[in-house]
Amino acid sequence: MKGKRFSEEQIIGVLKEAEAGLPLPDLLRKHGIAQGTFYRWKAKFGGLEISDAKRLRALEDENRRLKRLVAEQALDIQILKDVTSKKW
Repeated sequence: MKGKRFSEEQIIGVLKEAEAGLPLPDLLRKHGIAQGTFYRWKAKFGGLEISDAKRLRALEDENRRLKRLVAEQALDIQILKDVTSKKW
């Protein structure tokens, strides 16, 4: 999979340029992005400040960590149930 070319801070900067009135075709050409990419960024990061984006990234990382923890615990519980249900 191809790595990310733009950080969240850079994406917000591009969106701010669009809000400032730079024509969309010029903006897309300047940064080398597709129109679909711009609108996807706008849907995800529209209205965010840089500090909000950093907080969003931190929350996503924490959510990912907690989901992994819950999955591991559910697996441990299932293993214990399987072991205790067997007749020796």
